[in-house]
Amino acid sequence: MDVTFQPLLGLAATVVLAFALRTFHHPVLRKAGAILILAASYGFGWMLLKSHLGGVAAVVAWFLFPWFELLTRIRGLRMPIHKELAHVSPPSAMRFPELSVLTTEIEAEGFEYVDDTGWVWEGMNQFYRLFYHEGRRTEAAICLAEQNELGLSYVSLTSRDAHGNILRTWNYPFSETMAMSPRVRINPAPMAASFVELLELHEHFLMDRGIDPSILPKLAPEEIPGAIASEIRDQVDHNFSRGLIAPIGDDTFRYSWRGLVFLWAQFVKDMVRLS
Repeated sequence: MDVTFQPLLGLAATVVLAFALRTFHHPVLRKAGAILILAASYGFGWMLLKSHLGGVAAVVAWFLFPWFELLTRIRGLRMPIHKELAHVSPPSAMRFPELSVLTTEIEAEGFEYVDDTGWVWEGMNQFYRLFYHEGRRTEAAICLAEQNELGLSYVSLTSRDAHGNILRTWNYPFSETMAMSPRVRINPAPMAASFVELLELHEHFLMDRGIDPSILPKLAPEEIPGAIASEIRDQVDHNFSRGLIAPIGDDTFRYSWRGLVFLWAQFVKDMVRLS
């Protein structure tokens, strides 16, 4: 065999092995696959430019790739400053097939249905099915975020103390796209296998902070949509104060350059965490 082809064959074998490891669910094997992809990228850059600098550039390109999305789509997004929640019809089973199953799981744990609510804005649709458990002083929400026919669903559990602090456990799989208000504490649980497990994790979350759910203030079910809208307004105000978003007119905002850097850091964090 011609020795000139040996590096190419070795590179191809590395790529095949990397993608094979990525098919496993074990996190160690998946991360090993991600490392091999970076190694193969380095090898490709080195072979292409005959320089270690080329190899480094090929690896760095993976981490700079999100900027294409940031500059071509995200920068052009316009979002409403005031997001008013209103009663909405639930999405169809075709759009959100898990809604019925999740509803059954949540109600089986004693949560009572409150409302279907959400907001719509120029191709973006946010749906919430809300529940409340009076004994636990805890809200549950089934959420569906849609944009341009792409959807992401997750479930959250929220407890609110007398000082306005919000403690939330959710299985949202990615980092937040906006900075959270200082009064919000997030307990991420993306690997929770069921609502029961998510509920147990939320109870431990409260316990670790010395919070007895029975002494938390009661919230009338009809007040929950208003509390969520108030929380969204606080988050928008917090991101304005940090310079992550900038107003466009009186009713909309967009990400500032500082906000784009924040989003890029979140993307990189997810790339590393989910690899």
